[in-house]
Amino acid sequence: MNSTAPVLETTGTSQPQKMPGLALALLALMGFILVAAETMPAGLLPVIAAGMGTSEGTVGQFISVWALGTVIVTIPAISLTRGLRRKPLILAAIAGLIVANTVTAFSTDVVVSLVSRFVGGAFTGVIWGMLAAYGRRISPPSRGGLALSIVSAGAPVGFALGTPLGAWLGTTFDWRWSFGGLTLIMLVALALIVACVPDASGQSAATRLPLVRVLTMPGIVTILAVIAVWMLAHNTIYTYIAPFLRDTGTGLGPDLVLLVYGVASIGGVALTAALVDRHPRPLLHLSTVLFVVAALFLLLGHTSTTIVLAAAALWGLTFGGAAAQLQSALTLAGRESSDVANSFLPVAFNIAIFLAGVSGAIILDNFDALALATLMAVLGMIALLLTLYGRRTAFPGRT
Repeated sequence: MNSTAPVLETTGTSQPQKMPGLALALLALMGFILVAAETMPAGLLPVIAAGMGTSEGTVGQFISVWALGTVIVTIPAISLTRGLRRKPLILAAIAGLIVANTVTAFSTDVVVSLVSRFVGGAFTGVIWGMLAAYGRRISPPSRGGLALSIVSAGAPVGFALGTPLGAWLGTTFDWRWSFGGLTLIMLVALALIVACVPDASGQSAATRLPLVRVLTMPGIVTILAVIAVWMLAHNTIYTYIAPFLRDTGTGLGPDLVLLVYGVASIGGVALTAALVDRHPRPLLHLSTVLFVVAALFLLLGHTSTTIVLAAAALWGLTFGGAAAQLQSALTLAGRESSDVANSFLPVAFNIAIFLAGVSGAIILDNFDALALATLMAVLGMIALLLTLYGRRTAFPGRT
């Protein structure tokens, strides 16, 4: 794909001199779209199940197969394409994502929908693996941390607003409107990236470390373990929030609870932006501790409307900045191989998301949905212990 936007050669002496605010915002928009596209079925389980004549557990696999596509494709795709120019690669991946999401919007067959979701997840993996490093390459070297913070903000905002807005649109009108509306947003993002985001070179052959060498760099495995466990804790109950709320007897719907979670997540993003450069390790410890507290509120206070809403707010505040905190740690640990290091991130995230869809369905088949809050608390505690274990190699006191 051709574009008139400028080309930035980041492997030579030429370096960008100005902060590309609009371009970074558009990359953040892609993060928002990716998260919204992946998690939107969580707020639409009952209506999609009713509309397609299937079970909520089957619809939960809309998220699992998306995650599986990301897991299978991301690392080999990023490894094979890290020498390519960034802009043509991201545009091709976005175009593929648009096609897959549009098929989901119009499909009336569960199998076709699952296949289209898998393909969408595969294209998502390519995009996720390059967003953070792309943002840094088109920015001045001295502002790399700020560039990463801007690009990383898209994912938590996707959790914050994308899923609840999709849930509202799908329950108010029809669930297909949610997917169709997302396709329109993708088309707008594609056009704006063509016009406004500069190109950047791929990684030079001389600096490309083998995948295993990157994976064994100090701190990388610990960071990935925290990502996987914390995301599993979050996404199991997030995916099945509708049946959880139904079993609480509070009368709360997923649209309201996810909205409260979402608004609080924006606060988590802002708090992370303010503190992650100066106090990354205490911020991460505090986030995981309060995440466990939110899980205990959901478990012990599930009969109270007030406590459930307060727990949703605390959950959003603590998890909203998780993606930026962990992506920052992974990018710093990966150093010049941050592209490959970041390709492990969506794999860890989506292994957890895949397992969340499967484990949540098993829990619902054998227990009441309140068991989801117990799992959230236990896994949150494991994530906290891992952050303490990796405090020297994975999570430095300052970035």
